[in-house]
Amino acid sequence: MSNEVRIFIACGSGIATSTVAQEKVKQILADAKIPAKISKGTVSQVPAMADSVDIIMVTARYAKQIDKPVIQVFGLISGINEDAVAQQIVDEARKVLGQCS
Repeated sequence: MSNEVRIFIACGSGIATSTVAQEKVKQILADAKIPAKISKGTVSQVPAMADSVDIIMVTARYAKQIDKPVIQVFGLISGINEDAVAQQIVDEARKVLGQCS
């Protein structure tokens, strides 16, 4: 059982949309009082990062199989279904921490 959720946020370049997503995810988790350690990078880094994090978040499509939850967070940037994406992030983070949602 962890005392914080380790998250990796990936986008195509590792710079633009992942930075926007990272700020929004930080705020969502802070509002839910969920401690998190967030790192970001490119989609190509996901397989290498998967073992060291609890949740992967991507702003682009990611079709490869990995044994960690993958959350599509483009809605945080586009504003489409933003609330649903935020709820999914909180629910998944609480699972990691062993809390009931």
